[in-house]
Amino acid sequence: MSSLFRWSSTKIALLVLGMTAATIAPIVISTPALSQTTVPSTPSGTPAPTSTVNLSDVSSDYWARPFIQALADNNVIAGFPDGTFRPNQPVTRAEFAALIQKAFSNQNRVRQLSPGGFSDVPANYWAASAIQNAYETGFLAGYPGNVFKPNQEIPRVQGIVSLSSGLGLSGGDANTLSSYYNDASAIPNYAVNSVAAATLGNLVVNYPDVKQLNPQQSLTRAEAAALLYQALVKQGKLQPIASNLPASQYVVAGTPTSTDIVSLAASSSSFTTLTSLLKTSGLADVLQQAGPYTVFAPTDQAFAALPAATLQELQQPENREALIKILRYHVVPGAVTASQLSSGKLETVEEKPVNIQIDRANNQVLVNNARVLQADVKASNGIIHAINQVLIPPDVNISKLNQPPTGNNGTPDVTVGRATRGGRSYIGVAGNIGLTGDSTALGQGNFAVISKVGLTRNISVRPSVIFGDNTLFLVPVTLDWSPSTAGSVGKETFSISPYVGAGVAIAANNNTDFGLLLTGGVDIPLGSKFTLTGSANAAFVDNTDVGILLGVGYNF
Repeated sequence: MSSLFRWSSTKIALLVLGMTAATIAPIVISTPALSQTTVPSTPSGTPAPTSTVNLSDVSSDYWARPFIQALADNNVIAGFPDGTFRPNQPVTRAEFAALIQKAFSNQNRVRQLSPGGFSDVPANYWAASAIQNAYETGFLAGYPGNVFKPNQEIPRVQGIVSLSSGLGLSGGDANTLSSYYNDASAIPNYAVNSVAAATLGNLVVNYPDVKQLNPQQSLTRAEAAALLYQALVKQGKLQPIASNLPASQYVVAGTPTSTDIVSLAASSSSFTTLTSLLKTSGLADVLQQAGPYTVFAPTDQAFAALPAATLQELQQPENREALIKILRYHVVPGAVTASQLSSGKLETVEEKPVNIQIDRANNQVLVNNARVLQADVKASNGIIHAINQVLIPPDVNISKLNQPPTGNNGTPDVTVGRATRGGRSYIGVAGNIGLTGDSTALGQGNFAVISKVGLTRNISVRPSVIFGDNTLFLVPVTLDWSPSTAGSVGKETFSISPYVGAGVAIAANNNTDFGLLLTGGVDIPLGSKFTLTGSANAAFVDNTDVGILLGVGYNF
């Protein structure tokens, strides 16, 4: 066996380690937090915050009550000092600017108001700050002559254009507006594209006739609440109005909203952790079936309130059974609305009951000790009730998760074929991309059979064979790392499990040769059945061969 390498061993080792480091570098995705700001003080005759959200003139059967109540609960809108909301009162441009400032307090500024501002908005005007904010964030603009007309009642079409512009919406076919609205011809030319984009984004709410836009009619306080609510849904900051509530029939459906439980949860920024865990556990496929199911869905904040490191521990392969138990404990067979719930025990698919407590006086539902934050979010195959705590079944002790098994002498147990912290064992097929060298099949483009066989929690052996003129057997032993979130593609969230290792390369030619093998790569779980894998390999047999294996394995 020759020691004359085409590249030095040091260079090849650095190449492999460099490629491995590149694949395992963490991808951090940050999400800005939603905060609230204080609305400027208002003059006599304009709404001021009250100490209660029980608005006397918004009855339980009022068409816009779900929109108004949700925004009031989130401190976006408020009533008058006398406890009323006056839902049918028109909204001025200044008042709409104040609502925008409250609803979109973290919006980026896209332009700057010229010094001195609008000529008809004095510096001490009650809504001067809100008007400047609405202008600079792209929601509202002025009129020719540098005027804003703050006391002018804002038409419905201006309110829709404002939200469409401020959210940067695009798309929608202006030519199809007549299929949504009987009075589409009354939409001003300047607003057509923005109304089309808002329609596609499900922002538009028309009462009492969903087909009647009434673009030039003054926007009322109730209508403003409905539009703002839908805009916040578009941003993922609020959940869609439950489809079984009368208010939902007034939302113009520009895009389909009926979808399965998993897809509906994945479309919301409130359930990213739940969606990821459902996919990790393999339960996502189940909850996309016909059902129906009822899911008490913990929000991201609920999962964040768990003890430190618990989330990471639940995603370890050795804790998969506990994760499945916890998730199944949140699922009830059948579609059960909040009105159908009654105090007492309710059996879950985990065959462990949860305790339901109903407080009709305060309109609250408790599941064990978790409070239902939003009820009756309807999916095509069931119902979601958002809750503020994670439910733990009585036979799961989360304080004892992630306890790797050890032998009697304290050394790790070796179980051939077990899952490691990087994921399940598998066998599969791959393609090899040769980078350099031609003494073995590794340096050429060839077909390969790959595998991963777990030995301990941290260690795997990964036997593979690359077919070609000089078939090469790879037998590396690898150190496996825990999965970390890599990012999202569409509604799919992916995690990666890096590994590095070394072993032996066996060239099956006329004279069987042995050499050193260096390897590094990542596994990407694709649900419970398959794993996508990629690795960089360097084999030091006669000459130095380097190649990249890309394949998919079937988990066992």
